[in-house]
Amino acid sequence: MEHTVYIVDDEEPVIAALRNLLGSEGYAVSAFTSPQAFLSQPTVNTPCCLIVDINMPGMDGFEVSKTLNERGYSVPTIFLTGFGTIPITVKAMKAGAYEFLTKPVMPEPLLLAVAEALRISAQSQVQSQEKRALTERIQSLTPRETEVMQLAVSGLLNKQIAAEMGVSEITAKVHKRRVMEKMQARSLTDLVRAVEKINRFKEPRHSHY
Repeated sequence: MEHTVYIVDDEEPVIAALRNLLGSEGYAVSAFTSPQAFLSQPTVNTPCCLIVDINMPGMDGFEVSKTLNERGYSVPTIFLTGFGTIPITVKAMKAGAYEFLTKPVMPEPLLLAVAEALRISAQSQVQSQEKRALTERIQSLTPRETEVMQLAVSGLLNKQIAAEMGVSEITAKVHKRRVMEKMQARSLTDLVRAVEKINRFKEPRHSHY
């Protein structure tokens, strides 16, 4: 299976150097000079990792990583910066960075980080696909349906859900049925598991260091 390394950096010389280095190792490279250009294209389902500059005009590397995560993608991310201060390092780790490197990047640590990030990505493909599917289902719910789902998984009965929301029991049942259909849950147990998985996926991925 082909592995893709995405690069997002507003400095073209940096992109050129990284493309040459990674290309010489046989990696497929897809580079972008702006976060918006990268985020506007569909992310492939093959194992991949992201090398992103933290400091870019308009949208920084942290926002790129956060946007990917909100869309349901778990992409091991290597953050680059021209200056590695402790606060930025801490922020990168909290953002779930796989690796944090300062420019100019030395070839060996970068190649090691990319190889390991791609290995992790390959292992997590099944989980990533499940995360995207669950994220899409959650996002298809209306605010009222989301509220019903949270009340249902907390253990409330239809009558209690109706009282909590100030609607009739029939209306609560209708909303709950739609929730079950959209979430593709055959039982309340299935729904609880799905919500638990989504909550786990939202937990930040910690770096390896």
